[in-house]
Amino acid sequence: MVDVSAKQATRRTARAQAIVAPGKEIIDQITNNELITRKGPVFQTAIIAGVMGAKQTASLIPLCHPIGLDDCQIKIHVENERIVIDSEAVVTARTGVEMEALTAATVAALTVYDMCKALSHDIRIEEIKLIEKTGGKSDYKRDNA
Repeated sequence: MVDVSAKQATRRTARAQAIVAPGKEIIDQITNNELITRKGPVFQTAIIAGVMGAKQTASLIPLCHPIGLDDCQIKIHVENERIVIDSEAVVTARTGVEMEALTAATVAALTVYDMCKALSHDIRIEEIKLIEKTGGKSDYKRDNA
């Protein structure tokens, strides 16, 4: 682990995004920005799974500091035949929250895949990226977010 004991606890935020390309047949089944499968409501379940994943980040990624999240929000929408998953994590701590935001988006994307694989195996998780982080030593904002 990196020693963060000399750092000051500050408010830190991070936003991440995952893009899922489920294929036209699944996109056509989405109504009112939700997809219902035999397993249940896909987007609502993915949101819960993403928050749960963010809370378990230190258990999943070696040497990642365990932090108590102040907030974690996930929003899912359809854009250009892609499912866009946006996550935001917030903490007041000595270390950043990027990994929690990225884990939230990733776990939500994997949940979409899992819940839709009975409909099609032509699903692709195309991209997972950090959009922005604030607080700590340096801020970051992706230019083409």
